[in-house]
Amino acid sequence: MRTLGRWYRALAGAATMALVLAAPAALAQGNKVKSVDASVVGEQTVFTVDLDAPLTQKPADFTTQNPAKIAIDFFDTGFAAGRAQYDYAGKLVKAANVMQIGDRTRVVLDLTRTASYRTETRGKQFVVLLDNVPTASKTAAPTFAATSAPAPATIGGRPAIRTVDFRRGADGAGRVVVDLSSRESGINIAQQGQNVVVDFLATTLPDNLRRRFDVSDFGTPVQGMRASDTNGNARLTIEPRGNWEYSSYQTDTQFVVEVRPIKEDPSKLISGPGYRGERLSLNFQNIDIRSLLQVFADFTNLNIITSDTVQGNLTLRLKDVPWDQALQIVMDAKGLASRRNGNVLWVAPKAELATKEKLELESQQQINDLEPIRSQVFQLNYQRAEDVRKMLLGISTGGPGAAVGGLGAVGGAGGAMASRMLSKRGSLTADARTNQLFVSDISTKLEEVQSFLMKIDIPVRQVIIEARIVEATDTFSRNLGVKLGFAGQYNNARLGNTYGSVSPVPVTTPGNPPTQPGFAPDNGTFLSLPAAAINGANPANVAVSLFNSAATKFLSLELSALEADGKGKIISSPRVVTANNIKALIEQGTELPYQAATSSGATSVQFRKANLKLEVTPQITPEGNVLLDVDVNKDSVGIQTTSGFAIDTKHVQTQVLVENGGTVVIGGIYTQTESNDVDKVPFLGDIPVLGYLFKSNAKVKNRTELLVFLTPRILNESVSLK
Repeated sequence: MRTLGRWYRALAGAATMALVLAAPAALAQGNKVKSVDASVVGEQTVFTVDLDAPLTQKPADFTTQNPAKIAIDFFDTGFAAGRAQYDYAGKLVKAANVMQIGDRTRVVLDLTRTASYRTETRGKQFVVLLDNVPTASKTAAPTFAATSAPAPATIGGRPAIRTVDFRRGADGAGRVVVDLSSRESGINIAQQGQNVVVDFLATTLPDNLRRRFDVSDFGTPVQGMRASDTNGNARLTIEPRGNWEYSSYQTDTQFVVEVRPIKEDPSKLISGPGYRGERLSLNFQNIDIRSLLQVFADFTNLNIITSDTVQGNLTLRLKDVPWDQALQIVMDAKGLASRRNGNVLWVAPKAELATKEKLELESQQQINDLEPIRSQVFQLNYQRAEDVRKMLLGISTGGPGAAVGGLGAVGGAGGAMASRMLSKRGSLTADARTNQLFVSDISTKLEEVQSFLMKIDIPVRQVIIEARIVEATDTFSRNLGVKLGFAGQYNNARLGNTYGSVSPVPVTTPGNPPTQPGFAPDNGTFLSLPAAAINGANPANVAVSLFNSAATKFLSLELSALEADGKGKIISSPRVVTANNIKALIEQGTELPYQAATSSGATSVQFRKANLKLEVTPQITPEGNVLLDVDVNKDSVGIQTTSGFAIDTKHVQTQVLVENGGTVVIGGIYTQTESNDVDKVPFLGDIPVLGYLFKSNAKVKNRTELLVFLTPRILNESVSLK
């Protein structure tokens, strides 16, 4: 029996072979590949390509991450067999495919994982040296390292990223192209949540590239990219959306990440974006389950071990389904489960696997109970020993079992052990004076404690937060007023309303001409609407008097006006430095006393603050941004009341995500006050033009604006507080 998928592969192979045989033989007469071989020498796998003559042109090589492959193109080189596959089944190199395509020959190495390598030319041999031991890194993601060609120019002695480019590929794929200054840069790539994170180890990122790239207009799964600097490493965070898959490869100094959309096949019985196997088709009637598992083994080149209890037949029809999904469907239908170890797959009933795993765990537990206890001392550099002791014993701060003083010891039954990392026989002592941990436990637990301490006993990154509080005021006031009066002279005779006689001496009244001797004035004010003072400044006055030819009747007009225009700006700039996830507080101001009544009826003096305060808790995200919990107060002393001074309060409290070194406005208050007050004589004040003689006008226009800016910066070796 042969699956449809295997027929498809056979037809594809035949078509490829036909194309190769049809290629003109004269295209590849310069050199020829004679044979290839792979061997393990120490901690390296040596792959050798034997040629007829020494190479005149260096081959081009590139790598892919998913699946892990290394491709080498020999130009102007042929291959006598046209196409061949060599199986090695090594720990690193699984197989090698050699094929002639036109005037060049391509050698593709199938790897079990991505590995660093370098190439050498030795006479008529081309050698690829691969490292069997994975390069130690902070994460378990694959690391790319290119050949031993001389490194190009670097920045500050370190490799650097030159450019970051984005292109739209075939079928709507998004292609991120990073140009490096050196092909020796180590690269870690991994999927974190919905994003793909690429870390360029010990690589410098120029300042002009430290930003977010919006590529949503390209119509690919990638919506954006963010380039940042993280602990001396350049990091590129790719933000795809929807259903997608990615692959990556490196060619010389170019590193390419391709994100492709996944189109669901309507013919699939069960949709599952997690299945990534090669597609196959199965159509069997009443096939033995063991024979069906053999079909999967032939298709996937996996070593499948079947338990003796796996029995029964199965009828199925699957068309164009990923092989891992098809295998899961078959096992679910027969109540089977699988466990994979490398390229070996063990298939057995679920109950049998569960029983075996239970026995293994019980056996391991018995071994742990009998294993001898060892002691080890751990020196802590950045963490407090007492805090780490509580973490290892699962004791919350201040909870039951917390040690008193700097030295505490908890045995096997002490403390709260909800998340205890030690075994029931383990014990732990913390010495605050030397900041050391003394741990006694079995070897496996000591290794777990050591791994745990390596992750948490690291220097805490620090952040400087600068706030700018800007208060701007713009005030304008204008007052216009008028006085209108009447005056008359009398010679001790009563004309109208008089106010009695006075001594006949010359009298001079402001705004009126001097009286004649023997006469006294009689003044009366018809209208008094003067301009009011502004900020303690009196208005300016202009007076005009009109009198008859005999100078016995007077009409006085007095105009007053005052205008005030003021602008001011107050800038407050508190700054504070704190560690990651540690609250910081800085304040400056005045404490105002006031009388407060006590429960006994007496009074006491208490104080209330009117100050500038910045309270912030920063959190550095994995992408290199800063998440801030901010509380900003800007209080000042206000007007004085009978109970004391009032306090003018300006307060903002929020949480905001800011780029490293970026500035964000977290709040703003804008107020505008306009008023126009008119005092006038009814009817007369409404007369056009002349009405201004019978009214006063006061106009006020005030504007105030408050803005709060925040700028966080992550401190490193090259940044200091100035």
